[in-house]
Order: sequence, then structure tokens, then C-alpha cells
Amino acid sequence: MWVLMYVFSYSVSPVATSDRAEWRLQPTVVFQEFTSEDRCRSAKSKLEESLKQAGVKLKSALGDLQAVGKIGPQEIIIAYDVDCLPK
Repeated sequence: MWVLMYVFSYSVSPVATSDRAEWRLQPTVVFQEFTSEDRCRSAKSKLEESLKQAGVKLKSALGDLQAVGKIGPQEIIIAYDVDCLPK
């Protein structure tokens, strides 16, 4: 058995908001089991690409907010880690 584990988190710069609760959000951790390393690695590849695309879309949308004087992409940090681990 193999386990696909991924962690996704993001944080907001203190410059963007005065609400300290929004500065750092708790990361999301997900585990999914696979019967083979190949299936796990295939899922890992797809998930990494999906997370990368989501980050690009989010930063682009934040660029629109920056244009009207609100929060911009530089105030958001998006982080993720995806790995296949033997069980």
C-alpha cells in the first residue's frame, strides 16, 4: 500500500488585513491510500498540477483586487506539498 499525503496552506500578510485571525490559516492535510506506487505517483502528478493552476488563478484574481486598491498577490503566500509514502 502507498499513501498520498498532501498539505495545502495559505497565509495573508498583516499589511492586507488588521484581523490577526486571518494572517495564518491552519493547513489542510489529506491522506489517500493506493494499491501501487505507480497509481500513487500518477495521482500525485495530477494533484500537483491542479494545485499549481489553482494558485495561479488565485494570484490572478488578487491582481484584479489590487487594481482597485485592495489586497494584491504579494500579500498572499500559497504553499503545498504532495508526496507518496509507502505504508
